[in-house]
Amino acid sequence: QVQLVESGGGLVQPGESLTLSCVVSGITFSGYDMRWYRQSPGKERELVATVTRTGAINYEDSVKGRFTVSRDNAKNMVTLQMNSLKPEDSATYYCNAHVNSVVTGKEYSYWGQGTQVTVSS
Repeated sequence: QVQLVESGGGLVQPGESLTLSCVVSGITFSGYDMRWYRQSPGKERELVATVTRTGAINYEDSVKGRFTVSRDNAKNMVTLQMNSLKPEDSATYYCNAHVNSVVTGKEYSYWGQGTQVTVSS
């Protein structure tokens, strides 16, 4: 059974930091691209950060320079370090594991349950 378990969300003031973690089980973690998405009420889910299985990293423009994504294949874990948080960063953050299998030709995508981040004074 595939499980992605996020943790680390909470309520912080603008300018503060949070670190989100996602621990993955049930898949070969190193073979998957790992992504962080977020979704606010009334808005579509948006991709925030990606760290591929080869270590390539990409960020959504509004978080560049503030967020850092990393992965630890030994621990089956991906983290999102969020600094200089803004009220507009408030959302539910989701961890996603994704791969297009060259063996089966199928796309595999798994999601965590989400963790809430609220930035407010």
